Amino acid sequence: MVSIAQNLQQVRRRLADACAAAHRPADSVMLLAVSKTCPAEAVREAHATGQAAFGENYVQEALAKIEALIDLRPQLQWHLIGPLQSNKTRVVAEQFDWVHSVDRLKIAERLSEQRPAGLPPLQVCLQVNISGEASKSGVTLDELPALARAVAALPRLALRGLMAIPEPVDGLAAQRAPHRRLREAFEALRAEGLALDTLSMGMSADLEAAVLEGATLVRIGTAIFGARPRPAA
Repeated sequence: MVSIAQNLQQVRRRLADACAAAHRPADSVMLLAVSKTCPAEAVREAHATGQAAFGENYVQEALAKIEALIDLRPQLQWHLIGPLQSNKTRVVAEQFDWVHSVDRLKIAERLSEQRPAGLPPLQVCLQVNISGEASKSGVTLDELPALARAVAALPRLALRGLMAIPEPVDGLAAQRAPHRRLREAFEALRAEGLALDTLSMGMSADLEAAVLEGATLVRIGTAIFGARPRPAA
């Protein structure tokens, strides 16, 4: 059976190859290990190989993991990458380091108000519905500039960049297209003077396309931890 450590080694090699193909330094893309539905011990095993940043989709599941791994807390970075409801903002503001899924000013304002003063600013990305899917969360490209300016002005938050989960497609060219649209939106915001540095895009199936289009952070779950368990019928 292939171990998490072996999987991570393969993913890191794949990421390095993608960076080489894009003529980018290997350290220009951060690997976020998506540990949703995985037990705390799987996170501990990944951390033992040098992985520090972990992404979670579900707040309650993540909080249990953060508590179970409290001995590693100073060494870990916890990223919320799933949808965030208003009634969960306080615990997220208190317990997470990053939130990638901000898509409404109300959520950002609550995170800003509820981030404890003793902690560094909460690092946030705005989620963009780059493929226009009705089932996906995210702000539209038309609404993005106004939201970005408003969030950037909030205290206790640091607006770092943009995140998207494009509709799955086959073929490198087709995969690159939505990532390119996100990069262009990112560059337009930077041209307006916003100090953004993070493009959170690319997953197990399309990390090469994302890196070619400028991803600075890729979110990899299945290729590290294996297939997710099927929900009970």
